[in-house]
Amino acid sequence: MRILRAGDAALLVETGGLTDAHRLDAAIRAARLPGVVDVVPGERTVLVVTEPSADLDRLAARLPDLPPPPGTGPDAEPVEIPVVYDGEDLGEVAALTGLGREEVVRRHCSASYTVAYLGFSPGFGYLTGLDPALRVPRRASPRTAVPAGSVAIAGPYAAVYPSPSPGGWRLLGRSERVLWDVTRDPPSLLRPGTRVRFVPEAAP
Repeated sequence: MRILRAGDAALLVETGGLTDAHRLDAAIRAARLPGVVDVVPGERTVLVVTEPSADLDRLAARLPDLPPPPGTGPDAEPVEIPVVYDGEDLGEVAALTGLGREEVVRRHCSASYTVAYLGFSPGFGYLTGLDPALRVPRRASPRTAVPAGSVAIAGPYAAVYPSPSPGGWRLLGRSERVLWDVTRDPPSLLRPGTRVRFVPEAAP
């Protein structure tokens, strides 16, 4: 772990990798350290934003020894997301990968995913763990509107669109699970480090 100052009111922590960044993010949030106003995890870093009056040296000394809270890490129960696999791009993904539609579905829902980080839009989690056989490029021409709940893949990632937005990911299906709700605490169903499992569901 390497801890650097990031201006007058933040620390940038360089970790050994994605799992370490997730563990530190969860530990800082659970500790509720005085003066810390935000924690922004990345794939290999965690940005700790503080109040202007915070003692950054004292904070830096505490970070390496923070214990992760229970219920986090690789043994945590996954969030299950039911999916109706009737996406507009399912057939195209099958053609691009050389797999049948049923095999695409089987491989997608049999993988174990982890939220690497959130980005693009509130609650949009970039999920690692996608079967390498399903790694396909984004669409050449993005859609101007993708419905909320759309389950998609692009490159090495899987995702669920938390709200209607433009997007160029390949759509495999849809889910009724609400990923972003401003009345919920926290609003996002997913957090960096959250494990996710997709469960096939019959169309209503």
